[in-house]
Amino acid sequence: MQFLDEQRKRMVEEQIAARGVSDTHVLEAMGAVPRERFIEGRLREFAYEDTPLPIEEAQTISQPFIVALMIEAAKIQPGDHVLEVGAGSGYASAVLGQIAGQVVGIEWHKSLADRAQQRVNSLGYRNVRIYCGDGTQGWAEHAPYDAIIVSAGGPGVPHTLLEQLRVGGRLVVPIGQEPRTQELLLIQRTGQHDYDRQSLGMVQFVPLVGAEGWTADGTPVHPHRPPSPLRMPLAQRDRLSTLIGLHCEPFDDLDAAEVGPLLVRIGDAEVVLIGESTHGTSEFYRMRARITRELIEYKGFNIVALEADWPDTATIDRYVRGQEQSPLRTSPFARFPSWMWRNQETRGFIDWLKQHNQKQADPQQAGVYGLDLYSLNNSIGAVLDYLDQADPETAQTARVRYGCFSPWETDPATYGRAVVGGAMPGCEQEAVSILTGLFTQRLQYIEQDGDTFFDALRNAVVVRDAERYYREMYYGSRESWNLRDQHMFDTLQAILEHHGPDAKAVVWAHNSHVGNARATEMGTRGELNIGQLAREAYRDGAYLIGMGTDHGTVCAAANWDDPMQVMTVRPSHEDSYERLCHDARVPNFLLPLRAHDNNEINDILRPPHLQRAIGVIYRPQTEMLSHYFQASLPAQFDEYIWFDKTQALSAIRTEEVPGVPETYPFGL
Repeated sequence: MQFLDEQRKRMVEEQIAARGVSDTHVLEAMGAVPRERFIEGRLREFAYEDTPLPIEEAQTISQPFIVALMIEAAKIQPGDHVLEVGAGSGYASAVLGQIAGQVVGIEWHKSLADRAQQRVNSLGYRNVRIYCGDGTQGWAEHAPYDAIIVSAGGPGVPHTLLEQLRVGGRLVVPIGQEPRTQELLLIQRTGQHDYDRQSLGMVQFVPLVGAEGWTADGTPVHPHRPPSPLRMPLAQRDRLSTLIGLHCEPFDDLDAAEVGPLLVRIGDAEVVLIGESTHGTSEFYRMRARITRELIEYKGFNIVALEADWPDTATIDRYVRGQEQSPLRTSPFARFPSWMWRNQETRGFIDWLKQHNQKQADPQQAGVYGLDLYSLNNSIGAVLDYLDQADPETAQTARVRYGCFSPWETDPATYGRAVVGGAMPGCEQEAVSILTGLFTQRLQYIEQDGDTFFDALRNAVVVRDAERYYREMYYGSRESWNLRDQHMFDTLQAILEHHGPDAKAVVWAHNSHVGNARATEMGTRGELNIGQLAREAYRDGAYLIGMGTDHGTVCAAANWDDPMQVMTVRPSHEDSYERLCHDARVPNFLLPLRAHDNNEINDILRPPHLQRAIGVIYRPQTEMLSHYFQASLPAQFDEYIWFDKTQALSAIRTEEVPGVPETYPFGL
C-alpha cells in the first residue's frame, strides 16, 4: 500500500504538476484517489503509468494527466454541481467527488455503471451517483450544472448538454469527425444563448455513443443536429413575424432602395462583410454591389475582397485599375463553380468600378482582391513569373523546388490523397522555403516594385496554405474549413496593412463565412470563420451583413463538378428564421440587429432557430439535413437583408476545370 501511495505522489508531481496543472484542488484530488481501485487484475501494477488502460466493455480508464487537465479546465470548485458523461470505471467521478459538492455520472454500459457505483461507494464518496443512460442527453433531473465533463469523443457538441449548463457553466468535451481522434474543447455558457469556446489540444477518447453521438458501429447518429429541438409554437411564430414587420425598413425596388440609414449604422467601421445565403442568386449580388458602391463613393472604402482565388482576382484588379495583365497558367475563374464570379451581376459592378477608378488619382483607386486558397497552379506560375523578372537566379531555384508539385499542380486533391496515404513525402518544406526566401529579400524586392512584390508574396502564401489544405481535408472537414477561413482572414489583414492606415475593406462571401461562427452550430463544432475573426479583431469596427430568401430560383449544381442548373428553391422550413421573415409579409427589407440600433428585435430573435445555407451545391430533396443549421441571428449578424422571392444569377458560360474537391459544407 505504501508503495502505491508513493507512486501516486510521484504521478502527481511528475506527470501532472510538472506538465502545467497547477490548481491545488485538482492536485490534491489526484493525490487522494487510489487509481488502482478502478482497475482489474494484473493491470493494477500499471495504475500510475502515464497512459490510459483498458477496462471492461472494450473501454478505457483515461490517462491521469488528461483527467487532471479536463478537471482544471472545467474550473471545478468546492460545492459545484457537476455532470460527468462517460463515467467508465468511475475514476474521474471519484476525483470530481473529492472537490465538488455533488457529482452525477452517466455511463452507456450498465455493467460499467453498476461496477463504478460500487467502487465509489466502497471509497466513501456519498456525493457521487452514477447512472446508466445516454450521456449525450445529459441527466435533466439534476440540471442545471456548474460544469460538465465528457470523457468520450463525439462527432459534435451535444446541444442537450449545452442546454443543461447554467449561465457561467463550463463544458469540457472532445470532438472529432473520427471516432477515436478528437480536439478537446472548453465551452463556457456566457448568456442564455451565448457560448465561448477554446481549444485545449488534440486527444484520443473512446467514442461517445448516444442520440447525439456515435452509433455502436462508429457512424454519427445525427451529423448536423439532434432531432427537432427548435420547434416554434404557431403563436410565437406569429408574434416574431409581426415584430419583424414593425421593425424592418421595407423597400420595393432594389436599385432605388434607401441605404442611407444603413450607411449611418455602419458608421466608422473599417471592415464591412456582406454575405449571401446562396452562391447563385441575382438579388444578393446586386444588393451587395449596390452597398459597396455607396461605401466606396461616400465612406472612402478602397478594398473589395472576394471569396475567390488570389491570382484570378488579380486579373480583375488590373482591369479596374487600368494596369497591364499578367498571363495565368489556366483561365481565371474557370474551375468549378465558374458561375460564382463569371456572371453578369459581378461584371456590372466591375465595369462600374473601372469607370469610378478612371476618375481617381492612383492612391484613391479601389482594388479588388481574392481571399481564397484553391489556386495552387496559378499561384505557382505567378511566383515564378515574378522571380523571372525580379531575380532570375532565385527563379531557377524556385522552379526546382516548386517542381516537387509536378504533376499535381492541376490536381491538388490527388496530391493531398497521395501524401496522406504515404505514396509521396509531400512538398511542405519546398513551399515554406520559397515563401521564407521572398520574405527575407523583401526590402530588395519592394524597392523594385512594392505592389508586384506584394502580389508575389501573397501567391507564395497561397501555395504554402493550399499545400496544407489539401492534406488537411483528408483528416476532417473542421480542420480544412478552419485553415481556409483563417487563410482568408489573414489575407484580408495583409491587404489592409498593405494599403496603409486609411484602408477600409468590403468582403463578399457566403453567410457561412461572414456571420459570426460563435453564434451558430458551426462554433459548437469547433469551426471558426472570417466573421468571428473579424469581430474578435475589430469589435464594432467590423459590420456583418447577412442576406436571405424564402423561395425562387438559384444557380447551383446537384453534385460537385456537375453542370450548373437553374433550380427551384423550396419555400423555407416552418421553424426557420426565413419563415419568420416570409410571414412578416414584407417582400423586401433591411433589418437592423445590433442591440443599440434595435434592442427589442435583438432580444426577441436571439434564441436560436434554423437557418438555410445553399452553396454551389443544392439538394432540395434532402434540404433539412444538408442545408439547415442552427444559429442566433442577432449574434451572427449586425444587419439582415431580406428578399422574399429571388431569381438565379445570369451566368457567363466558360470552360470548367475538373478535379477541384468540394469544400465543406456543400461548397460554401
